[in-house]
Amino acid sequence: MRNRGPVGVVTRGTTGINRLRRSDRWAMHDPHITRALTHATDPLVVDLGYGAMPVTTLELAARLRRIRSDLRVVGLEIDPDRVVPGRDGVEFARGGFELAGLRPTLVRAFNVLRQYPEEAVEPAWAHLRSGLAPGGLLIDGTCDELGRRCAWVLLDEHGPRSLTLAWSPFHVERPSDVAERLPKALIHRNVPGEPIHTLLRAADRAWATSAPHAAFGPRIRWKAALELLRDQGFPVSPPRRRLRDCVLTVPWDAVAPADAPVVSELLAV
Repeated sequence: MRNRGPVGVVTRGTTGINRLRRSDRWAMHDPHITRALTHATDPLVVDLGYGAMPVTTLELAARLRRIRSDLRVVGLEIDPDRVVPGRDGVEFARGGFELAGLRPTLVRAFNVLRQYPEEAVEPAWAHLRSGLAPGGLLIDGTCDELGRRCAWVLLDEHGPRSLTLAWSPFHVERPSDVAERLPKALIHRNVPGEPIHTLLRAADRAWATSAPHAAFGPRIRWKAALELLRDQGFPVSPPRRRLRDCVLTVPWDAVAPADAPVVSELLAV
């Protein structure tokens, strides 16, 4: 069969040192990711679309190797001019949504699908998930140029599992400011009647109500806001460590577009 080459289109390639630090820190402590990497026979991580320079791939490798020192990391770029020689135990190659034929335990695709039309998200997710190793996971995320506002979806073989928002405690005025960096699947859904809009408005109210905690710093204030959200019935994941960032994680079913089937329904079919 003829090799069709990488699947996808060349994107802008904007990147920067430590731009993805918030998602890296989260991934190092997420129980689903740590479990998958710890138990993988071949602990392979693919960083898809690392951009004009490979710095964020190298940072990802250094951080995830704290989970498992024998981790293999491959950075893939669809633009052949961006493929660089390997360094620091990290390989680089040309590839797209087909993952260059690799079967990774974890794929990170940050600021990739944001540059595609919304209708391309589901097919891209399906393509990437089909290339995962058994029990593998996919992170599809977006962030601003300095990495101060970030959002990502965690997916497994069945589909999206959770949404995480993470932002700088010192450079973001309110939780809903992260809306401009929602993943492509949600970026156009922040309107009344949609679950993501409801969550962001509730987060803003909880943040405002927690203003008396501001004297102790924005991290303590956000911790109080998270407790308010949980008390109001929002399925917010509790922080598993001392927070450096403001982080909000909820199951995907809590924010899925109003016209989309929830994952639990799909699994029941």
